[in-house]
Amino acid sequence: MVSEMLKNGGFLRNVLLLQKREIELRFKEIFVRREVDTHRAAGDLIKVILGPRRAGKSLLALHVAQALGPFGYVNFDDEVLSDVEDPHALLSAVDAVYGNPGRLLLDEVQNVPRWELLVNRLQRQGRDLILTGSNAHLLSSELATHLTGRHLPIVLFPFNFSEFLAARGGELTDAEKVEACREYAETGGYPEPLVKGIPHRDYLPTLWRSILYKDVVVRHRIRAPQGLEDLATWLLSNTAQRCNSRSLARSGTLRSAHTVDKYLRHLEEAFLLFPVRRFSFKLREQARSDRKFYGTDNGLITSTAFRFSPDLGKLYENLVAIALHRHRLVGALELFYWHGTAQEEVDFVVKKGLRVTQLIQVCGDIGDPRRRSRETRALVKASADLACDDLLLLTERSSGEEEVSWFGRKGTIRIRPVWQWLLEEGR
Repeated sequence: MVSEMLKNGGFLRNVLLLQKREIELRFKEIFVRREVDTHRAAGDLIKVILGPRRAGKSLLALHVAQALGPFGYVNFDDEVLSDVEDPHALLSAVDAVYGNPGRLLLDEVQNVPRWELLVNRLQRQGRDLILTGSNAHLLSSELATHLTGRHLPIVLFPFNFSEFLAARGGELTDAEKVEACREYAETGGYPEPLVKGIPHRDYLPTLWRSILYKDVVVRHRIRAPQGLEDLATWLLSNTAQRCNSRSLARSGTLRSAHTVDKYLRHLEEAFLLFPVRRFSFKLREQARSDRKFYGTDNGLITSTAFRFSPDLGKLYENLVAIALHRHRLVGALELFYWHGTAQEEVDFVVKKGLRVTQLIQVCGDIGDPRRRSRETRALVKASADLACDDLLLLTERSSGEEEVSWFGRKGTIRIRPVWQWLLEEGR
């Protein structure tokens, strides 16, 4: 029935007219300026804005398109248009509604079967294109295969800490920024609860299930989704814990490591989770070692994970992981963790080019002397093994420098508050 309606030009025009009225209302919403690089958006490359569902991609894309001039708009997250099979009829309807626009914004384009054929056809016609998508697979294999050298990827996650503060408004003292960072670590940065005043406890669990089912279960036609949901919940409940596909299969309802691997890829593609591998100079060892998984927003962790009380240290670590992952997605760095022979561990190894450029340890509270010693000694040992002198310990409040010696190894460790790092370097 839907397919027959899509062949009707008048029906398509009515759908697009309704969408046009919707975007007029969107422009009246509060818009928090996002800290992403859009300065090259005026070029003739295809602009591709990627990120989790409800992170603000559509609103950003609308403002980018508006700044460039008149444009046509198609939202493929509309269940009616997701079945479109005749691009000619669709383009005719777009031209009728928007007056033959030279620029098009195609929202959630991954919902269109063989979307790359439509995009390539439009570009050959000389149209300037802006795309949005809620699937990380677009960022890697599909974009690289179909739009090689002709696209500009823009990655948009929920609000970073600077955007979170801008959405709240008002000037804050350093002490107030500490408390704001604690709130951000627990509630995350999804825009709508902040901008529209929607309670996080109502919004986030619903969003979690929407992403899980619309972007994973439906897209990949998973017949028995309970195992997938159990896996995702376990990973969010155990962020930063080393694991592998075999151990996950043994501990959950999924008995096959192959199925676990497949589901992990799906969760990463949907921007729910992302992995960090163990650092090794040998690629084969990297591939075979345990991974750590982090959530792309802290609010999804605290609202869906099975835990009795928030672990602020792990939540701060997840914030740092998200900030570094954003840079990794656009190729600015490579990201690993380090695990020593005596079970020492460093949370993040930052590699740029051929060099390890920074080692980062995250610890909410270093008031306990034993914990402080464990964290700093691991940094010093990793520094010697990886030939890196830039050692950073991020805490909730502390700052300063500390000289550390451990069995002949020495290092100078900078200590900074997490909130300060997020505002200055982690944005």
